[in-house]
Amino acid sequence: MFRLRPLYIIQRNWQCAPYSKVVKRPTRPSTTPSIPKSTAHDPKPSGAVHSESSSVSSATPTEASASTVTGPSSSSSTLQTLAAEHLAALDHSDSTAWGNSYEGLSQQSFPPEIAQVLLRPLDPKDIEVKPDGIVYLPEIKYRRILNRSFGPGGWGLVPRGPHTVTERKLSREYALICLGRFVSQARGEQEYFNPNGLATASEGCKSNALMRCCKDLGIASELWDPGFILTFKKKHCVDEWAVHMEKGNKRKLWRRRDRSFEYPWKSA
Repeated sequence: MFRLRPLYIIQRNWQCAPYSKVVKRPTRPSTTPSIPKSTAHDPKPSGAVHSESSSVSSATPTEASASTVTGPSSSSSTLQTLAAEHLAALDHSDSTAWGNSYEGLSQQSFPPEIAQVLLRPLDPKDIEVKPDGIVYLPEIKYRRILNRSFGPGGWGLVPRGPHTVTERKLSREYALICLGRFVSQARGEQEYFNPNGLATASEGCKSNALMRCCKDLGIASELWDPGFILTFKKKHCVDEWAVHMEKGNKRKLWRRRDRSFEYPWKSA
């Protein structure tokens, strides 16, 4: 009697094909070039590898790291590294930070020919007197004495801190450096009456500090000698009544004998 096969057997036989009729799909050619086995791990000749390894081993760690890193981000980091190394070299250079250094202080005296110029007595013609009777040497003449002693560029004033500004006065610390040696330090001060005049007051503050620093070099030391001051004023100065040309008030003021009062004052 005819009997039907199970359906799953028929389906399996229908899906299966004889081995001879199975068609293999063609394989897609690979786009990656084949690398010879001999050069897969050796892109350069052995001699070149040896020379490169020797050059890398002899380079500094910074140079080696900079040579192995590539790309835009690596180039910027390399520039930052080089800049940091340059700044570090500047910080550890032989230059002296005169903002806080006392290098050369009392190391040795200056040569006799320099000391002779520094300690030379003042010419009475160079000394001035203020209306209140204070004698002084103009600040430009301090600079001339320093230039004759050390030469232009052989000395300088270095700020030792920021300006101190009060309601009516400006002050700042300065150090005097001569021939690469710390000589003296003093605070200069200058009055001002308008905030717009702070720049001019800053120059006056610097000149006042220079005058005070020069005392340690013996420049114009006579101006701090009471005996010299009394003798000079008695011989070269006079105090007399003067009249204000605009207000009309009178005041007793000092002047040199060879000069007259300046505007707005005149002799009574």
